[in-house]
Amino acid sequence: MLAIGLMSGTSLDGIDAALIETDGEALVRPVAFRGEAYSDVARRELAEATAMALTFERPRASPPLVRAGELIDRTHALVVHKLLRDAGVSADEVGVIGYHGQTVAHRPDRGWTWQIGDGAVLAAATGIVTVSDFRSADVAEGGQGAPLLPVYHAALCADFEKPVAVLNLGGVGNITVVGGDGGLVAFDTGPANGLIDTWVEAESGARFDADGALAASGRVDHAVLTAMLDHPFFDAPPPKSLDRSDFTIQPARGLSAADGAATLTAFTAATVAEALGVLETQPRRLIVAGGGRHNPTLMRMIRESTGIPLEAADALGWNGDALEAEGFAYMAVRTLKGLPISFPGTTGVPMAMPGGVIHRPA
Repeated sequence: MLAIGLMSGTSLDGIDAALIETDGEALVRPVAFRGEAYSDVARRELAEATAMALTFERPRASPPLVRAGELIDRTHALVVHKLLRDAGVSADEVGVIGYHGQTVAHRPDRGWTWQIGDGAVLAAATGIVTVSDFRSADVAEGGQGAPLLPVYHAALCADFEKPVAVLNLGGVGNITVVGGDGGLVAFDTGPANGLIDTWVEAESGARFDADGALAASGRVDHAVLTAMLDHPFFDAPPPKSLDRSDFTIQPARGLSAADGAATLTAFTAATVAEALGVLETQPRRLIVAGGGRHNPTLMRMIRESTGIPLEAADALGWNGDALEAEGFAYMAVRTLKGLPISFPGTTGVPMAMPGGVIHRPA
């Protein structure tokens, strides 16, 4: 069926919307993609809601988070209509929408994960069956609720020589390794673009380090880098996951803008090397997706830290910006078919299990 996937990541830069044709198993055919940036006002509102959510012991309604949820619903509905227009497809031709929503806090250690965005509202606004809340069932069964994309990565890599790894560099980094027997191992590697973006915005007002230019002009402070790597997360065995707020730019305070960017970029690269170091078997290929692949300084540092050649997803004919959105479209179809989306090797859940809540338009 035709399926739409929607992803708004922790970088708060905007919404990715993908239209694919899939059976939720072996067949995957990308059809269309659209990226829609958030306005500065929307980014501030979402950042404030996220900061508030992190202060709560459990998810609960509060006016700023209710308003942020309404913003997420409104903007996502608009993007769906624009995507359909771009693709020349009508809503009644689409079987399902996979609606991730916006993560405002991820606390599997406390037994919960929180994504704002109401699937019922989106189903009503688009007239399309919508699957949302992909992570909660996994967390309720003792899983990490993340990463969820491995099942889609496995479908994309079905014909590749194994083992093969897919590294996603979003606000938080995560890696999927597809073994020779098709088995999956996946976990969050650490902050990817998140700390770099936060640093650059604080130092210059820019949203990100364009082309890695600021980091390239600075020097890595190895004392700060070593201190940042001395974090209990890196000693924990996989599967494991992070909230973007689990790491901060505080250790780099006092460095120049360029040296701080260089150090935080080197930190992201070092976390990827740490992740590869815990694998029993090293992958033959490391395919990189997500916004971080556009940063040549980060890509160079990862190559130097890991000693493994990197392949940008786009070189394989994939759209490296669309993979997460495509993955949620794929998982939405699997949810309709009752197929699992998380596994013991990807989230630590006790058994392979489905996820997501189905909302049908009135």
